[in-house]
Amino acid sequence: MLIEISNKKLQDTPSDAKIIFVIDKNLSHRWIEDKEELELLGFKSENEEATFINTHKIIYVGCESLEADNIRLACAKALECIKKTNIKTLTIGTYSHNCPGINIKAMAEGFVLGSYVFNAYKTNKEAFKIEKITICLEDYEQVDVSMQTANKALHVGKTIAEVTNLAKEIINITPQDMTPLALANEALKLASLPNVTCKVMDKEFLEEKGMNAFLAVNRASVHPPKLIHLIYKPENAIKKIIYVGKGLTYDSGGLSLKPSEHMVTMKADKSGGAAVLAILKGAALLELPFEVHAIIGATENMIGGDAYKPDDVLKAKNGKTIEVRNTDAEGRLVLADCLGYAQEFKPDLLIDMATLTGACVVALGEFTTGVMGHSDELKSSLLGAASKSGELGAVLPFNKYLKKLLKSSVADMSNISSSRYGGAITAGLFLDNFIDDENKDKWLHLDIAGPAYLEKAWGYNQCGASGAGVRMNLYWMIEESKK
Repeated sequence: MLIEISNKKLQDTPSDAKIIFVIDKNLSHRWIEDKEELELLGFKSENEEATFINTHKIIYVGCESLEADNIRLACAKALECIKKTNIKTLTIGTYSHNCPGINIKAMAEGFVLGSYVFNAYKTNKEAFKIEKITICLEDYEQVDVSMQTANKALHVGKTIAEVTNLAKEIINITPQDMTPLALANEALKLASLPNVTCKVMDKEFLEEKGMNAFLAVNRASVHPPKLIHLIYKPENAIKKIIYVGKGLTYDSGGLSLKPSEHMVTMKADKSGGAAVLAILKGAALLELPFEVHAIIGATENMIGGDAYKPDDVLKAKNGKTIEVRNTDAEGRLVLADCLGYAQEFKPDLLIDMATLTGACVVALGEFTTGVMGHSDELKSSLLGAASKSGELGAVLPFNKYLKKLLKSSVADMSNISSSRYGGAITAGLFLDNFIDDENKDKWLHLDIAGPAYLEKAWGYNQCGASGAGVRMNLYWMIEESKK
């Protein structure tokens, strides 16, 4: 699908249909040609409301305000409204009375995110019919915006949304196809980008590094583990940002076996790994001025005669010992060793991303990422960027009392809390044991278990993977690059 900028007026630009935002309940905008029909239909100009009036070939979409996320949602809903038609070309004005660049970027994101279709396993694939969308540099207050500004905003918005869709695709692919090796091969494709390199390490490397927690999780899988390390290194980088992603290509729960209904969707346990891969690709395509690393611990957590067991004691890369009390708390074991490896490269910022706990979903709901760490400034900075990106995030605060619940009588710590309460925070506090003192205030833990994968459509997200965390982190880096 081509998205282009035009400096022609909306009415002078040919297309199969126009998209018109309905922003006020009075239906007063000069582009609205079907006020009587909309009143008859009871159109209320609310978010997620859309209708197609065939008479004038106009898609009317409710948009309660011109905030960026409402624009994203309206653009995606416009595409959804006509997905069964044979419309191939669309036009839309910019509505740019305040921020033309922001509006164009949001439109690009909404159209690209809304156009995603996962049909890899369908025999009869439904083709996405829209071929071209033209954004006309016209709005009701005739604000002057240059083609250069508009095209830059379009490029940024498209790039952010396209790499988010890449993360969705990787997550949605089933475990028999997206094995640790297959995930490594996806990462290796990125090495064709300027300033990007990729290394993939195997079991022998993990053994040499003493990454025994990671190795234990992998033991019962027929698929060997992969430690994937992507690096984007532009000239004169101003900061080194290292992302660590949980890449569980499938999680059965191990010997602490999940109920069968909870195993469905566990292909999504690689969402953190897919997200950090997509973030790095986005940083490279946008030529951001940071050295960005994406480190992914890729493995399955399976059952078998060689599976690691409750009661085992594991020695992690940093020398600390872990009593295993539940083999379904495996992601934190993989991350513990990957975080140890990541800190060898002296990060200025260190962020891990994982579908880590169901407790985070209980605490915050399905749509919100849990943000944890020691630095209030860092948490606030990320959440500010998240709000601009359209992703939802909320802080879950550490405290010294919850940390005591990880004590073990036989090892340095247990891999689960002794209490059922505060599980998302105790998982973050477990990871804190593997963050060096000099990196405590540089580290954030993002639990994306809620928004990463839902078996229902929501907003501009389709059923399945959402690419959670990709947009908020790219927005964050863009904000940081301006400081």
